[in-house]
Amino acid sequence: MFSRTVRGTVVVLGGREGITVTKSLQPETSMKAKRAVRGWVRTVASRTRGRDRDAGAGFVEYAGLMILIAGIFTLIDGLGLDGLISGAILTAVTSVVGG
Repeated sequence: MFSRTVRGTVVVLGGREGITVTKSLQPETSMKAKRAVRGWVRTVASRTRGRDRDAGAGFVEYAGLMILIAGIFTLIDGLGLDGLISGAILTAVTSVVGG
């Protein structure tokens, strides 16, 4: 028996009375891909529309914001810009208040 693959198709030559059997590999591969995509879509849809869609998201966003603010304060203090910034704020407030 002799077999070869030609562009995603397996051609088997030989067997009984020299019958040629052709089997396409593409439908199986495309079906697996379709199943994988459907599973992914189901997972994404359940996470965006489901009961537990944003569980814990508020805490993560709050923690990220706190880390960002702490980083800004650390940067200002490390560069010694605290006196310059407070002087600029004092000047702006004084000009608005008129004092």
